[in-house]
Amino acid sequence: MKLSLDLSFRRLFAMARKEALQLRRDVRSLVMAFVYPALMIVFFGYVITFDIRDIKVAVFDQDRTQRSRELVEAFEAAGYFRVTHRLSRYQEIQPLLDRGAVRLALVIPPGFQRDLSAGRPAAAQALVDGADANTAAIALNYAGAIVSAYSARVVLRASQQGAPVVAQSRVWYNETLQSSNMIVPGLVAVIMMIIAAMLTALTVAREWERGTMEQLAATPVHRVEVILGKLLPYLAIGLIDVIAAIAIGMLVFHVPFRGSPLLLFGMAALFLIGSLGLGIFISAAAKSQLVATQISLLATYLPSLLLSGLIFDLAGMPVVLRLISLVVPARYFIVVLRGIFLKGVGPDVLWVQGFAMIAFAVLGLTLAVRSFHKEIA
Repeated sequence: MKLSLDLSFRRLFAMARKEALQLRRDVRSLVMAFVYPALMIVFFGYVITFDIRDIKVAVFDQDRTQRSRELVEAFEAAGYFRVTHRLSRYQEIQPLLDRGAVRLALVIPPGFQRDLSAGRPAAAQALVDGADANTAAIALNYAGAIVSAYSARVVLRASQQGAPVVAQSRVWYNETLQSSNMIVPGLVAVIMMIIAAMLTALTVAREWERGTMEQLAATPVHRVEVILGKLLPYLAIGLIDVIAAIAIGMLVFHVPFRGSPLLLFGMAALFLIGSLGLGIFISAAAKSQLVATQISLLATYLPSLLLSGLIFDLAGMPVVLRLISLVVPARYFIVVLRGIFLKGVGPDVLWVQGFAMIAFAVLGLTLAVRSFHKEIA
């Protein structure tokens, strides 16, 4: 049986078998293919988190009344703060913040209960360690919400009336607001991009370094058959890694999976083809395994991690970086993974990302075929 351009299935699968045999003998590549993705998902899944819990708090209660104790208890009951220090002097706050012993200091001045009982505004001060701006902002938001809820209870208690408006909120798709539900699907895209490109970055360069390129050039195998043959084993490995990543996400991090497995594997196959083709392109251009590995890491790791929307919000970046992010494939695949995992959406919602995956796969294959030459210079 033959394909167009006089391509033969027999030669194609012979190349795939040859590449699989080389891969089986290369322990380093096997570890990178099967062990690294799982380890990286577990490691980064635990390390990268936006959930702020157990914020240590120092309390300087100068009022020492029932109302001041209620405010402190409201902080403790919220589940985000833990009172670790109760102070007797205001001057004790700065050393604690300097050492990082606490992240927030709550100061309740004298007359707090008296002002509340008289219907006057009562002041309370929150001092936050701003060295970590993200944690400081989240801690202030938590503190503001707790104080607002406490104030509402005080007003309602004084008026002896029910609240005129009761807000009822419902969170869709990530009901528990766990950051792992958002991070883990995104990690699959970033890790697959990096590993796929690094694996195939060794293929053509390995032929040059081992001196087998001359033998390959003497065969009647078409360069398209060479590229597809080298790509197929890694595509199979990549899909196995996707299955493992889904299992880890669901079993270890309890990420819900609400969408179509077939749609996910179809999108993942396109993404992997593009990534693998990019790696072969780098390998053919570099002709050195060391140089190809370094280039592939630089070309995939930083853009996929920083400009994909996995960790940093793209809308808050400068215009130049937002424009660059438009050509980062992981950006689109992350939307696909989160949509299928958390929302259960289909092609009617993900058609833009689907076209992006097709374009990436075509670009990766084209670059790989164009860069590979059987002729020995």
